[in-house]
Amino acid sequence: MEREYLWKADLGDGTYQNPVLFADYSDPDVIRVGDTYYMTASSFNYVPGLPILISKDLVNWKLVNYALDRIPDGKYDVPQHAKGVWAPAIRCHEGRFYIYYGMPDEGIFMVSASDPLGKWDEPVAVLEGKGLIDPCPFWDEDGRAYVVHGYAKSRIGFKSYLGIFPMSADGTKAIGEDHFIFNGVETQPTIEGPKVYKRNGFYYILAPAGGVKPGWQTALRAKNIHGPYEEKIVMKQGSSVINGPHQGGLTDTESGEEWFLHFQDRGLYGRIVHMQPVVWEKDWPVIGVNAQDGCGEPCLVHKKPDTGVSEAPCSLEASDDFSSTELNLMWQWLGNPKESFYSLTEKSGFLRLYALNPSGKAEPVLWECANVLTQKLVCPYFKATACLHVDGLLEGSQAGMVMMGGHYAYLAVRIVNGSKTLVYAQSYDAEAGMKEKVTVIRTLAADDEKIYLSFAMEEGGQGPVFRMFYGLEGEAEDSVPTDFMPSDHTWVGAKTGLFANRCADGKDKAEGGGEDGGYADFAYIRVLANQ
Repeated sequence: MEREYLWKADLGDGTYQNPVLFADYSDPDVIRVGDTYYMTASSFNYVPGLPILISKDLVNWKLVNYALDRIPDGKYDVPQHAKGVWAPAIRCHEGRFYIYYGMPDEGIFMVSASDPLGKWDEPVAVLEGKGLIDPCPFWDEDGRAYVVHGYAKSRIGFKSYLGIFPMSADGTKAIGEDHFIFNGVETQPTIEGPKVYKRNGFYYILAPAGGVKPGWQTALRAKNIHGPYEEKIVMKQGSSVINGPHQGGLTDTESGEEWFLHFQDRGLYGRIVHMQPVVWEKDWPVIGVNAQDGCGEPCLVHKKPDTGVSEAPCSLEASDDFSSTELNLMWQWLGNPKESFYSLTEKSGFLRLYALNPSGKAEPVLWECANVLTQKLVCPYFKATACLHVDGLLEGSQAGMVMMGGHYAYLAVRIVNGSKTLVYAQSYDAEAGMKEKVTVIRTLAADDEKIYLSFAMEEGGQGPVFRMFYGLEGEAEDSVPTDFMPSDHTWVGAKTGLFANRCADGKDKAEGGGEDGGYADFAYIRVLANQ
């Protein structure tokens, strides 16, 4: 049965269900400014980065902007999987918005803006160095400013510690040495993602520990920001079905309620966002419900926050008719894009993707091509259908739809010896890196100009089942045999994507137009939820 909403967190009766966002917004952080809530999240190698979502009631969220147009480092012109923009923190200080984020191979960076819905300034390197992640800024009442952060063992050789360094009052640079403020090796292993708050004379650090899937939420408190810190576990899975529960941020309402938004790792769906009520007992936060000894557990359904605003229920967008002259905000490229990748004006009402090979490889694979346009999965079961026009493709080029993740599979029309050929491709690991095994499904007729490609996630007896289909004008839809199952990749969930690329060689003749491989036109992508 098709539903009006892809995912509806607002149940319409004064309650909400978790997750509030069934989408891969990893490492969310949230603040309230006036009556508006602002959320950001990790974006890794996907561009644009640092999404900005807003809400008036903490339940119904809209994606409205990105703080990072591109990653200002040439190596990200080729996808750098598992690298890029990790775990941000968003704050508003003296009327200006700031987002601090770690890049595990480069250091800690900051972007700022006077208007979070407008253009953000270029990134500033606050502290360079490998392994510095999960930064959270804090401006104290005495005018001093700090960044508290975690460490990535994969880059620096250790984890389970939190660090701190002083920064300039304008938030642009470190002005002192980085040093440890908490050692969680024995009691809070893999502690990371710290968020800093001050309340009733205590400095609090809320941080997940124990690992992404089996872990818990820890609160640290001290009278001095440098410690020593007391520790307490304030939320864990308990008897709930919500594993983790992992990294997030604390916020409040104008009426004085407090709420905690965090992620849950759902495998192929990525890190989806939940919200829990917060109360305080003896100067410790208790997060969630069914509390025992000051430790709560995640809830599935709860009364909505008292924000004084009742927003109409909404869900994230996934369908696109390409009627705008700018890309819909749902889309992110696999790496830094170029203007030569696409056009929304060359043919009105269509997305034109040029068949380029930005990887420069003689045997290009999508894994290494920045010109793959992706979007998050935004509900558990769905069918996504793309309408593709292929007459603009030339020899050695292809276009289609991909399910991208730890491995990927795609359906595409490829021009082979002058013929339009429908192919199914699936990635696999080879000694030289990711490769693709390609199977011919059928050869199309010369006048077959339009094809419909569909991916479906359906509910099966042991969990979701992935299926692929194609259809030609005037023909019934056919299924494509596949044993592929989408999966996450490191810290990123699976994503659907559209692409056009050169698949025969690595020699692009033109950066600016795509004459060498031609182009493909997408009329739409339609995503419908199924339950």
